[in-house]
Amino acid sequence: MSIKTFAAIDVGSYELSMKIFEMSRKEKLHEIDHIRHRIDLGTETYTTGKLSHEKVDELCRVLGEYADIMQTYQVSDYKAYGTSAVREMVNRAIVLEQIKQRTGIHIDVLSNSEQRFLDYKSVASRGEQFNCLISSGTAIIDIGGGSLQVSLFDKDSLVTTQNMRLGILRIREHLSQLKLKPLQYGEIIEELSAGQIEVLAKLYLKGRKIENIIIVDEYISNALAKRDRALLENYIDAGQYVSFVEEIKGHSLSEMGKLLQMPEESMFLLYISSVLVMQFQQAMGAGRVWVPGVTLCDGIGYEYAEKNKILFTNHDFEKDIIDCTQNISKRYMGSKKRGETLERIALTVFDSMKKVHGLGKRERLLLRLAALLHDCGKYITMTNVGEASYEIIMSTEIIGLSHVEQEIVANVVRYNYREFVYFESRQEGRLDKQSYLTAAKLAAILRVATALDRSHKEKFRNIVAALRERQLVLTVDTTYDITLEKGLFSSKAAFFEEMFDIKPVIKRKRGV
Repeated sequence: MSIKTFAAIDVGSYELSMKIFEMSRKEKLHEIDHIRHRIDLGTETYTTGKLSHEKVDELCRVLGEYADIMQTYQVSDYKAYGTSAVREMVNRAIVLEQIKQRTGIHIDVLSNSEQRFLDYKSVASRGEQFNCLISSGTAIIDIGGGSLQVSLFDKDSLVTTQNMRLGILRIREHLSQLKLKPLQYGEIIEELSAGQIEVLAKLYLKGRKIENIIIVDEYISNALAKRDRALLENYIDAGQYVSFVEEIKGHSLSEMGKLLQMPEESMFLLYISSVLVMQFQQAMGAGRVWVPGVTLCDGIGYEYAEKNKILFTNHDFEKDIIDCTQNISKRYMGSKKRGETLERIALTVFDSMKKVHGLGKRERLLLRLAALLHDCGKYITMTNVGEASYEIIMSTEIIGLSHVEQEIVANVVRYNYREFVYFESRQEGRLDKQSYLTAAKLAAILRVATALDRSHKEKFRNIVAALRERQLVLTVDTTYDITLEKGLFSSKAAFFEEMFDIKPVIKRKRGV
């Protein structure tokens, strides 16, 4: 039996942590060590955009120690990720290069949606309990240093995910500037967050019953574990959670530190986290709270095991991304029926062109998302749909996508409506040449799909795509008059031919 030793490193806003896992198909994911070092990166980067030389030195020193620990455990592979504190550095590239040169550790930076997706996977790693909870109305509240993420599930479907700038380090900074008495903390935290919670309730909670809250954080889970480890295995009712918060509010920070055997400096962050969750629980009316005690490192390990086929899951994470996208389309009054038609046609073309376009499973997913969001810009304007759609997609969180992937989807939709702007002529955007070519290929495919449903009447019951020499023959099964589609097809197909040197042609099925 092959056992792989893997290290997951989280360069967080207020802590640097590493978990060492042993992985095998028999034992699955087994944590063998968890090393943590308290380092407040967030306060500096959120206020100044940079880290001091002292903080960079400390970060490098600790990561160097982590590298030594990995050697001791004979770690065969690792993943290190930076989150919001690293993401918001204006000199991020310089700092990350210093770290790599001084410690040998390469750090990738997660977008907010990628980070929250990994946190979500860490909860999903708990198996049946997670699957049971999300079958009914459930909110995952993921508390970070810079922001807080709320993801709503209903009937196993991800309804929405929303990011709020209610991170505990940001709130702590606000509170420290106000020179408050301890008794005022709770009231001010509620005032800082009430407006955003109210907007969430108006937009997404109407007519939706939230029965469960799942908390992903560092401090509440640690505090409950100090009380009773069993509290991390099972959910507690809302009354128990409120009593826990009232107890925290009823003691001084030093008293709570002694009571829970936790550093006093952590108590203020525990206080903020617990009050925030109580506000959400009361606004949603949730009756049960589950604190599984997972961290980003668990999600990193889980995803690595999944990608390397060490661990197999019954949960369809790709479906979560698609469900979330469908709900975004619904919010902007998108046509679900047409989106699904374009998706079906576009995927038929994509799958028939695998040997030509050289794209993979992930790009196929991005094409699906673009098809589902193809008309979201019409919510704003009917005359400049491409640009409006681009702005909507770039401004909307799509869980699980990187910044680059989000921009690819936005450009695919944009260039489905307007003349393509070549890489050499563009004046904006962050995509490199390869990513821009990916967007161009997907846009060319979506244009062909759009041309085949020009009338929006779903004339084609079935479409078969086949490559024949330098042609893509699209055999359609229909009894409708397709004069419109044939007449306008060549203009939409021209970019496809330019992109792939393959000419798409429409052929009616014989006997129809």
